[in-house]
Amino acid sequence: MEYMYKVLNYNNLPNNTGVAIEYNIPLTSKRIDFILSGCSSNHKAAVIIELKQWEKIEKVSEKDGIVKTYLGRGVRETTHPSYQALSYKHLIEDFIESVETENIGLYPCAFLHNYKLTPNDPINDTDVYGEYVKYAPIFGKTDVEKLRSFISQYIKYGDNRDIIYHIQNGKIRPSKRLQDTLLNMLKGNKEFMMIDEQKIVYESAKNMALSSVKDNNKKVLVVKGGPGTGKSVVAINLLVEFINNKMVSQYVTKNSAPRDVFFKKLKGEYTQEYVKNLFKSSGTYMNSEKDTFDSLVVDEAHRLNEKSGFYGNQGEHQIKEIINASKCSIFFIDEYQRVTMKDIGDIQTIKHFAKEFNAEYKEMKLESQFRCNGSDGYLSWLNNVLEIEKTANFDWEDNFDYEFKVVDSPLELKKIIYNKNKRNNKSRLLAGYCWNWDGKGKNDPDVHDISIPEENFEMSWNLNNELWAIGETSVDQVGCIHTSQGLEFDYVGVIIGEDMRYEDGEIITDFFKRARTDQSLKGIKTLYKKEPEKAVKIADEIIKNTYRTLMTRGMKGCYIYCVDENLQEYFNNKLV
Repeated sequence: MEYMYKVLNYNNLPNNTGVAIEYNIPLTSKRIDFILSGCSSNHKAAVIIELKQWEKIEKVSEKDGIVKTYLGRGVRETTHPSYQALSYKHLIEDFIESVETENIGLYPCAFLHNYKLTPNDPINDTDVYGEYVKYAPIFGKTDVEKLRSFISQYIKYGDNRDIIYHIQNGKIRPSKRLQDTLLNMLKGNKEFMMIDEQKIVYESAKNMALSSVKDNNKKVLVVKGGPGTGKSVVAINLLVEFINNKMVSQYVTKNSAPRDVFFKKLKGEYTQEYVKNLFKSSGTYMNSEKDTFDSLVVDEAHRLNEKSGFYGNQGEHQIKEIINASKCSIFFIDEYQRVTMKDIGDIQTIKHFAKEFNAEYKEMKLESQFRCNGSDGYLSWLNNVLEIEKTANFDWEDNFDYEFKVVDSPLELKKIIYNKNKRNNKSRLLAGYCWNWDGKGKNDPDVHDISIPEENFEMSWNLNNELWAIGETSVDQVGCIHTSQGLEFDYVGVIIGEDMRYEDGEIITDFFKRARTDQSLKGIKTLYKKEPEKAVKIADEIIKNTYRTLMTRGMKGCYIYCVDENLQEYFNNKLV
C-alpha cells in the first residue's frame, strides 16, 4: 500500500479513478494486486499492476518467460513479472464476458518497487523476454514517474469504479474444458495461457525432455497436483510441444474415459491410426525397447497398475516399463486419487525405478486451483470433512466461492442437474459404485440399475452406446468413478451410497456395501479374511478417495445426496 500510495499521489490522476486491490480472478485462485479503472476520451480502460518486492533477478535464457529470484528462503525459478501480468489479462478476457461487450481495454504492467533497473537490465532482455515486456512493461523503484505516465495514457478521466463494477459483476463465460479445446491445441493454437507454476512446470518439463534427447541421458519428472490444478492441461500442452519439435512422444493414461473422449473429439480431423498413436494405455510398453520414445507424458499416474493385459498377468511393472521405454518420462500424479486395489502409482515407486535406471530425477508441484471455482479452500474443506487430511481444518464460514449443497432427495438432485445441463450439456450425475452394473442393461436405458425405493428413485448407469461424458442424452444416466475420472464438468450431482456412513462421531466406510460388479475392490474380501485390519485400511482409502474425486469433477458446483441419513446430517452440519 505504501509504494502504490506514492505512485497514485499525483495531481493528474482523477480522484474518482476506480481501484481494486487483491482482485480475485473468477474460476481461479489467482489474485491481481492492483487494478485501476477510468477512461481516455471514449475508451474504457483497466490498468493491471503486478507488484513485486524483488531486489535482483537472474535471466533464464533456456526457458520461455522464466526468471530466477529470491523466494521463500532461496533462489528459485518463477514466471517473469511481465508474463505473469499478461497471463492475468488473458484470464480476465477468457472468463469475463463484459470485458468484450463493454469494450474494456486491459493494460498490464509490473512494478518492482525495490528493484533498480539498469540500462541493459536482464529483466528487460529483448531476446529472452521481449514479447512479454512489449505488452506488459516493467517499472523499477526509480520509475515512479514512468509508471504514472503509463497509467495516464489510459486513464485521463475517472469512472467512479464503473468499469471495475462491470469486471467484478460481469457474466462469466462458459469455462474452457480440455476435451473441447484439444483439437485446436493439436493444430498449434494456444487455448490455455499457463499461469505461474503451470508455466514453470511446463518449461522445466520441456527443458528436461529436449536435453535428454541431446545428451541421451534418461530423465524422470514427477509433477504433483490436486484436482483442478491443471495437470492434464500442462500434459497435453507438453505433448503438442514435443510433436512440434519432431520428438517421438505419446500421452499415456490408464483410464480409458479421457482417451475415448479425445478420440471422439479428434475424429474426422486426423486419421484414427494417428490419434491412437498419440494417446496410449499404460499397458502398452511391456515389450518396448529401451529409449524407444523421446518422451512419454503420463497423466493420472496414480492409476498405473503393476501388471498389464486383460487378466492383469503380463509385463513386469508399468512404471518400470514406461521409464525404460522413454528417454524422458513425465508423471502427473495425485496420490489421493488412487481408487482401485490395482492402483500402484506413487511417488516412492517412481523414484525407486528412476534410481534403478540411473535417471536424473526431479519433483515439482502444481497448487493453484482452476476447478471448483478456483477455491483451494473447498478442496481443503473436503479433505477435512472426508477425514482424508485431518490437518486441513477449514470451515465453510470461510466463504468459499463454490456452489455446494446437500439436497434432501435424489429426485431433487436429478432435477437440479437436469436444469443445469440445459445450458450447455456440461453437467452430470455421479454415484458411488454401490449398485450392480449387469451386462443386460449396458445398452438398454429401460434397465434401471440404481434404485433407491424409499425415495422412488431409479436410473441407469451410463450406457455403452455413447460416450457418456459428452453424449447428448447422458444426463439421463449416472456416471461412476471409472467414466468420470480425468474429466471435468460445469456441475455435478453426487449420490453417496451405502459404502460410506456416519456413526459414533466418525465417517465409516464399508466395502461390503460395494456392488458385486465393482472391480475396484476385487480381492478385498479375501484379504479381509487373512488380514482384516489391512483390508479395512485399504478399502477406507479407496472409498474416500473415490468420493473426493467425484466431488471435485465440477468446475462451478457440486450437489450431493447421501443414502445414509446420519451422513446427510453430518455434511449439513459442516456447512453451518
